Amino acid sequence: MKHTSIALAACLGLSFSSAVWAEEFWDHTRTGANAFNKVQTEEWFEDASELGVSWVRLAFDKWKGKRRDFLVGNASDYQGLVAEDLALLVQALDWAHENGLKVVVAPLTLPGARYSQNNGFKYDSRLWKDKTYWEAAQRYWRDLAGALKDHPAVAAYNLLNEPAPELHTDLQEHGAPGNTDRFGPWYQEHRDTSADLFAFYNAVIPVIREVDKSTPIMVDAGWYAQPSAFTYWPSPLSDENVLYAFHMYEPYAFTSHGNFKDEKGLSYPGSIPFAGEEINWSKEAVREYLRPFYEWANEHSIPQNRLVAGEFGCYRRNTGCKQYISDVIDVLEENETHWAFYSFREDEWDGYDYEVGTGGLPWEYWKAVDRGETPEVPRQDTDLFLAIKSRLK
Repeated sequence: MKHTSIALAACLGLSFSSAVWAEEFWDHTRTGANAFNKVQTEEWFEDASELGVSWVRLAFDKWKGKRRDFLVGNASDYQGLVAEDLALLVQALDWAHENGLKVVVAPLTLPGARYSQNNGFKYDSRLWKDKTYWEAAQRYWRDLAGALKDHPAVAAYNLLNEPAPELHTDLQEHGAPGNTDRFGPWYQEHRDTSADLFAFYNAVIPVIREVDKSTPIMVDAGWYAQPSAFTYWPSPLSDENVLYAFHMYEPYAFTSHGNFKDEKGLSYPGSIPFAGEEINWSKEAVREYLRPFYEWANEHSIPQNRLVAGEFGCYRRNTGCKQYISDVIDVLEENETHWAFYSFREDEWDGYDYEVGTGGLPWEYWKAVDRGETPEVPRQDTDLFLAIKSRLK
């Protein structure tokens, strides 16, 4: 393989200075896709490159590893990176590099915070209750950054997907679009505790910088990367090379699979329940929902090119999904925000596979599944998918 030496060097903890990442990648607005597959293939990166994305947000926690948790080994007792798993991750990075793609490495699991789908679909909140796991997370990220710091595909480290230290506390998840009053009192109560995400990031990043001085670091907001959850932070993080990321699936009552299964079926634009109220959701409501995040960034002089919509999307069969996606992208473009849609050719579920369109998969497909086969998902440039594809740049 062309980059076998890269994989070997990473696994052995060696550096290769010829592959230093150029920080200027994020100086211009970048559009990308999320890779959340159970099995990552070289063909996927070839197809993503042909599609025209410039970066991939790569999650690897569904991959089959040598131990309980991929790469971490055991999220309850971190003892170092699993070498065989690291080799698989580096192989995927090699594939991305060979296809001209940059990658944001995005773990779904940290010590004390196991990915919920690998944890009986229960949120693992130990990281936000015991700072012992902070120390383990620091060691994990020091090890991972040390192994990947010179790989030519790595565009950023996304420290943890959708952290939610606010979960199971007295903080309401949502307020009316644009209203963030609930955050301040909560943070005053939880500041400097193990639930302080701002302090957690400020503890982990310097440890990464001990081994990697320059790779950009991407941080998700709290409450599952809710954009307004940045607004309780007293300042930007102390490291200057940080990307501030949020996810956009609101109003979830509309975007979710549950909406399609509901006989009443909400549509967009339209009246949709949110935070205990009926809200008329349209592009203007999307803009208002994101406004506090952009105001917070502006207040703290964070450049627009350091703001990222790390995920957005909706269940493809919901009425108005195409308009919703178009409106979200419009607002992101108004603010020159990097973005990555969710998701491109996911191999376990077609719900966010926009190339399938708005209808169900054909009966022949399901008959093949029943026979134990792995049929190819019928994909094409549907009107829904073109709402994304036409905006890639």
